[in-house]
Amino acid sequence: MRFCRRMCSMSAGMMMCVALFLHCISASSQERKVENRPYTDLRVFHFGVVVGAHLQDLELNNIGPVTLTDAEGNSYESLVTVDQDRWDPGFQVGVLGELRLSTHFALRLAPTMYFGTRHLTFLNHKKLTDEGLPTEARQNLKSVYVGCVADVIFAAKRFNNHRPYVVAGVTPVLNLTSRDNDYLRLNKSDIFASVGVGCDFYLPFFKLRPELKFMYGLTNSLDKGHASRLKSPEMLPYACSADRTRSKMVCLSFYFE
Repeated sequence: MRFCRRMCSMSAGMMMCVALFLHCISASSQERKVENRPYTDLRVFHFGVVVGAHLQDLELNNIGPVTLTDAEGNSYESLVTVDQDRWDPGFQVGVLGELRLSTHFALRLAPTMYFGTRHLTFLNHKKLTDEGLPTEARQNLKSVYVGCVADVIFAAKRFNNHRPYVVAGVTPVLNLTSRDNDYLRLNKSDIFASVGVGCDFYLPFFKLRPELKFMYGLTNSLDKGHASRLKSPEMLPYACSADRTRSKMVCLSFYFE
């Protein structure tokens, strides 16, 4: 069921991409109109701002049964599973600088901050409730990423006041909100690969650029040494529940240039 929900979320994102392109394609069948800001794309370099919302997810690899040692030196077996069973929302803000490389290509750098919280659910299969179900524990894994988006943009030819494009790039980030008392903790740094689509809308006073982008973490973002630094032995089974994780985001951004 969790897999189905995630697939539905990804399908909804793809449908938004298709709808955006269909809108831009339908615009190409219209008659010629007066162009707003006809020389704006001839600038060698320009600045702008970006705001938007995103959905965050973690791909967690559960270890399975593990043998642990308590404070008295006794060994015991633990079996705890963890999952982020939903896409959690967040938002981002930033600034951008864009360099024109050619008629169709541009390089964009956008220092951006991403704010969000991931809700993790732990199931302890060695401690059961009266109904025989695993006991649950939860963690709100807050994240504030500071990153610099580096994108290459390939844009189609402008028609009237619309111009669709595709974009791909990388985003190195720093995580500012790791806490020592969490069950799981993420590393201080990560890097995302991204791909997306968008469309330029040339308005009378500025250019608006809505963009939908998929971002996937390239590194294991889990702090594997966090369990050894915990002071509470009750937290150890939960801290040892996973050994790898990949961060994912689906971002809807609005660029004002």
